[in-house]
Amino acid sequence: MSITIDLNVETDLTESQRAALVWIERCLEAGAEIEQLPPAEVSVTLLDNEAIRRLNREYRDVDRPTDVLSFPLWEPDEEWETTDGEPVPLGDIFISIPRTEEQAAEYGHSFERELGFLAVHGFLHLLGYDHGTEAEEKEMFTRQEEILERVGLKR
Repeated sequence: MSITIDLNVETDLTESQRAALVWIERCLEAGAEIEQLPPAEVSVTLLDNEAIRRLNREYRDVDRPTDVLSFPLWEPDEEWETTDGEPVPLGDIFISIPRTEEQAAEYGHSFERELGFLAVHGFLHLLGYDHGTEAEEKEMFTRQEEILERVGLKR
């Protein structure tokens, strides 16, 4: 396995939501494989809307909840450095569980699909993908769908 995932749950989860957490690992493992990453590690934290709103306000000056936030430890053009074969620390992903539920219902797909999508979206941001331009968005969203299809989370 080329990716280590430190999963932190800082909100209440239903039994079905807890069962869906395996999709985070499946999606990020597929993403690491497709991106041909060296051994790497990522932190994923699941939050409620208030906690992600505070992060969004503090780091992006946007005072509202969002679905996913990513905080990379590397600049997009920076070379990854590790010592003694240690995994590359990619950064942190924060996902709002209430927003995940809301968006799954809004888009008409499963909680698992939305959770996988948000994990992959955050992961790709850690790798330097962005969606600020139409070309960047096309590249990022094509890669997202490729990863989600690989693990069977199709639309």
